[in-house]
Amino acid sequence: MSFHQVDGVRRVLIASANPLFGRGLERLIHQQWKGRQFEIRVVATMEETLLLLESWLPDLVILDYDDRSLDRKRFMDLFISGNRAMQVMLVSLHESGSVVVYDRRILTPSQAENWLSLPGSLDSQPRTSGKERVSTMKHFAIAGFLVIVSTFVVNYLLNTIRILPLQASAQAQPIDRLFNLQFMLIAFFFSLIVVFLGYSLVVFRQRSKEGEEEGAYIKGSTGLEVVWTIIPIGIVIYLSYLGSLALAETRRVDPQAVEVKVVAGQWFWRFEYPQYGIVSNALYLPVNRQAHLRLTSLDVIHSFWVPEFRVKQDALPGENLERELRVTPTMIGEFKVRCAELCGTSHAYMESPVVVVSQADFEAWISEQLAAIGTDPATRGAKWAQTNGCLSCHSVDGSPGVGPTWKGLFGRTDHELADGSVVAVDEAYLKTAIVNPNAQIVKGFPANVMPGNYQSLLSEQQINDIIEYIKTLR
Repeated sequence: MSFHQVDGVRRVLIASANPLFGRGLERLIHQQWKGRQFEIRVVATMEETLLLLESWLPDLVILDYDDRSLDRKRFMDLFISGNRAMQVMLVSLHESGSVVVYDRRILTPSQAENWLSLPGSLDSQPRTSGKERVSTMKHFAIAGFLVIVSTFVVNYLLNTIRILPLQASAQAQPIDRLFNLQFMLIAFFFSLIVVFLGYSLVVFRQRSKEGEEEGAYIKGSTGLEVVWTIIPIGIVIYLSYLGSLALAETRRVDPQAVEVKVVAGQWFWRFEYPQYGIVSNALYLPVNRQAHLRLTSLDVIHSFWVPEFRVKQDALPGENLERELRVTPTMIGEFKVRCAELCGTSHAYMESPVVVVSQADFEAWISEQLAAIGTDPATRGAKWAQTNGCLSCHSVDGSPGVGPTWKGLFGRTDHELADGSVVAVDEAYLKTAIVNPNAQIVKGFPANVMPGNYQSLLSEQQINDIIEYIKTLR
């Protein structure tokens, strides 16, 4: 390192309120400049620094970059008022013992003003000319315009690919508004990052290696950190407010709602209309009238979900764990209810039709269902078996299933159980198999598969009807 010297002696001034900083640098200089003539002075205050700058005239000034007590503006004013060039360094010592030199150069008074206006100083904003400010604003204006254009293009593309399914309920409207706002925010932040990155790569790329110079060192910006903290917090609070409005709409109570009890099981849906005494494996709903769904499960956790309605609710096993969901269909048509909770091997096939009809057609369907119940016990039993999910485990044509086939079951005298005993299949055995399925496990079939709460879900007449239906499957 070479610099101006007076009387053949190099004069080094180290300014830092941290004594370890001064001693550390002093030791390094002694190690590096063995055999050379130099003089080092370490000062801890700004007053001492300014005094020595005027009286001692150092050749090299080393400022502690991390020392906030050093008023760099006062140093700059004094330096500019002089007419002698000196070498100046900003240095930071790390805990690892390494030395970081942020800048090192010979400064003239005309160069000092911009160089000393670094982040962390009292005068932290570099002084720029009017032309530079105009050029900067021009770049920001162009990039901002491109961000706006890109935001609308990306948002248009997101809406074109139809991320959301058809909107078919009143509850879907506030939910979709929230989704659309989030899509717009996604498009904006994506554009904000990509446009500024791309614009910088194109406009500010290095066109040649000539005239290379060091860029400004930016350590941090408290104002920027405050802004990018407050704005996201505000966005989250606003989205939470909109989400609360959407939740309130999905929970709005209509006293004229149609009551439907939804029973889920592996792997079927059953829909009961207690007001009419109807049980169906398809969910029929009148348009523009709220449906109050009360959900429960026979075995594991299931989740009721019609994508076009947007809303979703779990069905939990247990007597006191009934959940509720309110939905108001706004479009006549056929949809599907799906299970949105992984519930076993046939989870993917756990679907049932959802039919939305006019109020007149809904009343006509109610009349048809009441007439279809009829007076024949076996016919009723076939309906109860279908709507209660019995046929999802027991076949009626002899094909294997989760449980024993019902074909040819009644009247057998060689029905072998898991414990090796043999029983006759009569009405008493079938009733026990329905209300207490784990009392007599059939050989070759697993235990604890069939729900044990059918006695509370089915009436005595319905159980007898199912037994009469099994009798016909000879």
